[in-house]
Parts: sequence; structure tokens; C-alpha cells
Amino acid sequence: MSGVSPLRFRSEADLVRWGEQLGRVLQAGDSIGLSGQLGAGKTCLARGILQGLGFAGEVASPSFAIVHPYDPPDVTLPVLHCDFYRLDSPEEAEQLGLDDYYDDGVIIAEWPEKAHYFTGNAHLAIGISIDADHTRCLSIEAGKNWEERLSCQP
Repeated sequence: MSGVSPLRFRSEADLVRWGEQLGRVLQAGDSIGLSGQLGAGKTCLARGILQGLGFAGEVASPSFAIVHPYDPPDVTLPVLHCDFYRLDSPEEAEQLGLDDYYDDGVIIAEWPEKAHYFTGNAHLAIGISIDADHTRCLSIEAGKNWEERLSCQP
């Protein structure tokens, strides 16, 4: 995985807009891991990604459901939006059967560190932190499959 220069966003609206751009370049088999403290903007970024895939509805955190599916025709690719915050072990994530989704769809995973199998060439790891001035800072580690697609930087 290679690193990308950190990105900075002054507002949630800017973060959503970048997420929309990211959503437009997703391909079947991609996975995106969103890490950061509570309230950092993980679900906000997921909302933008889903909008970039054509979703026009409300995007809520799947904290309690753990997995929320989005299927065509509401989106251009099948998407699983996952939130692993409440999981106690990576084995619990494995029991969800997400492996079957990799070939035909996209997985957006909040708290991916609680599920050990989000790695590889099709994975994009995004860490979100908030500065004292409320600017959201994104650190990005990209698998090989992302090198040419990450031109959607602000």
C-alpha cells in the first residue's frame, strides 16, 4: 500500500463532495476502510461516497445494524456499509459473510481495525482526525488498484 498526501477539509460539506468524487471511481471488488474517533466524519464521508454512486436517500451510521446494504438501481454498484464499532473480535466480522461481497460489490467499513481482512490491492484505508480548528484531516493508504483513480483530490 502506498501513501497519499494528507487531505484537509474545512467543512463537512467539503468532505461529502470529495466522497462523491471518490464514489464515482469505485469498482466492483473495492473496499474502503474509514478509521477515526467518534464524530470524526466517517459516516459523513460514507454518505458522500454513496451519493457518488447515485444514492439519493438518507445515509445513517449502521452502528446498530452493523451492516446496511445498498443495491441497484439505487446505486450503480452493490454496496455494504458496515460499522464494526460494536464488534468484540475480528472473528465476529468473519461470521457476517462479507467475503462473498468482494467480487461484485463495494464494502465501506467504519472501524475496519476490528475486522482484520480489509487489506490488499483493492483496499483504500482512510484515517480521519479533527484539528483544533475543526478541520478534518485525512490520511490515505492506497492499494495498487487505486493509484490512478486517486486523482479526485481536492
